[in-house]
Amino acid sequence: MDKRLRFTADLIEPLRAAPGSTVKLSRDHDPGYTGRVSRPQAAALLAEGVELLAEYQDRLAAQDIFGVLLILQGLDASGKDGTIKHVMSGVNPQAVEVRSFKQPSAEELDHDFLWRYQRALPRRGMIGIFNRSHYEEVLVVRVHEDLLAAERMPAVGDRGIWPRRYQEINDWERYLVSNGIHIVKVMLNLSKREQAKRFLKRIDHPEKNWKFSPSDIRERGYWSEYQRAFDDMLSQTSTEWAPWYVVPADHKWFSRLATAAILVRALSAIDPKYPAADPAVRDQMLQARAELAAELGGSPAATG
Repeated sequence: MDKRLRFTADLIEPLRAAPGSTVKLSRDHDPGYTGRVSRPQAAALLAEGVELLAEYQDRLAAQDIFGVLLILQGLDASGKDGTIKHVMSGVNPQAVEVRSFKQPSAEELDHDFLWRYQRALPRRGMIGIFNRSHYEEVLVVRVHEDLLAAERMPAVGDRGIWPRRYQEINDWERYLVSNGIHIVKVMLNLSKREQAKRFLKRIDHPEKNWKFSPSDIRERGYWSEYQRAFDDMLSQTSTEWAPWYVVPADHKWFSRLATAAILVRALSAIDPKYPAADPAVRDQMLQARAELAAELGGSPAATG
C-alpha cells in the first residue's frame, strides 16, 4: 500500500454511516469533530491527498472504464464550494465536471425527478461532482411541500412518497455502480452556531456580500425540519454500494482533508491502471522511437 494512503482509513472510518443503521445527527455526529489530526498536520496531509488524487485521476482517464461521482450535500455555508476548490486543486480540470442544481426548470418538471441528474452524470474516465444533488428531492422538497406539489406526482398509495423515493434512489445508484460509475457521498455536517458565524462574515465583509442571500436566513428557520430530513436520508440511503460519509464541517481545514481522504480511498478501491499498448501499436512505437533517435543522432533516454 502507498504510504500516503495509510492515514485515510483511520480518518474516515468514524465518519461512515453504516448501511442499515439508524442515524441521528445530533446523537451520532459532532460537527466540531477533528479526530486526532491537528491543523498543521492537516495541511501536509491534504497536500499528499491532492497529489494522490491527481495521480489516480490520470490513471482513471487513461483506463477509461470507470467514472467517479462525488456527491456533496450540506446546508448553506457548510463549505461545499470551498471543499471542491481545495480538494480538486491539483486535478486536471479537463477531467472534472462540476454541476450545481438550482430550482428545476419547466422542462425538468415535465420529467421524472431523476432525469436532470441522469443527464449530468460523468463519462467513463471522468470525475463528476454534484454540488447538491438528487438528494435535494428528499431534503428541500420534503421540507417545502409546495415544491413536491409542483412536480405533479401521481398518487403513490399507502406506502407514501418518501419510502418509495428512497428506494428509487438506492436502485438508481446500484444501477450506476454496476455500470462502472463509482459513487462517493459526503454530507457536510455544520452546526447551527457555526452557520450563524459564517453568515455574519458574509454580511460584514464586502468581498463576501455576494455569497449572502436573504433566503439563507429564511431556510435557517427550518433547521429542525432539515435535521430530521437528513437523519432519514442518511438512514435510508447509506448502502453497501454507495455509503454516506458524515463529514464534520465546523472546521474547514478538517472537512477538506476528510473529503479528500474519502475520495482518495474510493479511487484506491478502483485502482485504475494505465492500459498496456496493443502489440501492433507497440511495434510501431519501437520503430518510431528508432527513427526519432536516429534523427537526433543517438539513443536518448525517454523523457516525460
